[in-house]
Amino acid sequence: MKKYIWNLFTRFVETIAPKHTFHAHFSLLFTIGAAGAATLLAALYHRIHPSGTANISLIYILTIILVSCYTDKYRYGILTAIFSVFCINYLYTYPFNEFNFTMSGYPFTFVVMYFISIMTSATTFHTKDQASRIKADEKLIMEAEKEKLRANLLRAVSHDLRTPLTSMIGASSSYLDNEAALPEEEKRELVAQIYEDANWLLHMVENLLSVTRITEGGSNVLKKTPEAVEEVLFDAISTVRKRYPDQKIHTQIPDDFLIAPMDPLLIKQVILNLLENSYFHARSTHPVECRLEHDRHLIRILIRDFGSGIPPERLDSIFDAAPSAPTSAADTRKGMGIGLSICKAIVTAHGGEIGVHNHPDGAEFYFTLPKEDTHHEADD
Repeated sequence: MKKYIWNLFTRFVETIAPKHTFHAHFSLLFTIGAAGAATLLAALYHRIHPSGTANISLIYILTIILVSCYTDKYRYGILTAIFSVFCINYLYTYPFNEFNFTMSGYPFTFVVMYFISIMTSATTFHTKDQASRIKADEKLIMEAEKEKLRANLLRAVSHDLRTPLTSMIGASSSYLDNEAALPEEEKRELVAQIYEDANWLLHMVENLLSVTRITEGGSNVLKKTPEAVEEVLFDAISTVRKRYPDQKIHTQIPDDFLIAPMDPLLIKQVILNLLENSYFHARSTHPVECRLEHDRHLIRILIRDFGSGIPPERLDSIFDAAPSAPTSAADTRKGMGIGLSICKAIVTAHGGEIGVHNHPDGAEFYFTLPKEDTHHEADD
């Protein structure tokens, strides 16, 4: 609420004054106000503890730090430091209400305090400037990552969409050219192949729309609500079983009721992509295992297959959208570059991590989601 009111105030002031003038006036007013408040606080403290000059110095040093943090020019911290030194000498050191830098030990004390104040102001301003530069660099890095993802997706689209489209064209052409000669069983196989490839293309388009939405808006476009992870998982498994009735899936769910803030449609899409990946590429010899695990801060979803595993040279780059050479007929028919890159984009936007490793009988994919902070909400 405070941030909202502050934004309204700054927008109002900027409408009646140029932006650079507004910042200059704000910095000057803030410096004067902070110095005045520090002087009043120091006067109150001096009235209670007349001999506490050292603590009064700390009040002014804190003021210098605040001025350096919340103003946009180096000079305001320097002016506050100079004001603080002279104010302490005039008001809070003997003889009071007059300047005296000649008493024994005073010149050295005030020179040291002056340089401490200057160095504090300079260090604070430099730290603030460095933090803003780091933030700008991080923004540039994020933009570069988005551009890299878009470029990889463009390359992967041409790779992963070409084969299903070619298959659909070939199957439909065979049906049209030989409709009278083909037996009913072969006709049904051709239509089933077209239907399967059309569903695959529809699912891939949904993936592309999702990743485009995320790369353009990041985590700000997510419609996150507290959801039961178990329900999202079973919804995805139910969809997979309808699409691929011959895929066997075993689940292991803890007794705890797990809640995580998420966009349920996108997280379901991640689970669907990983399960379809195990169906088309792993050629699992046993039912795929889906497990839910959790600790104090994270919920982990694991999908283990019992198939061919991931080639070691692909483990580090498998979530990149760049296409790779197919290792089997299944990989040629259904590329997995786009689907896994979408999974990474969605999980990253949720603040989680995704990974894969081989085990003796296949591969295991996993991703994490931050757990809902129920303790914090209870305190609120």
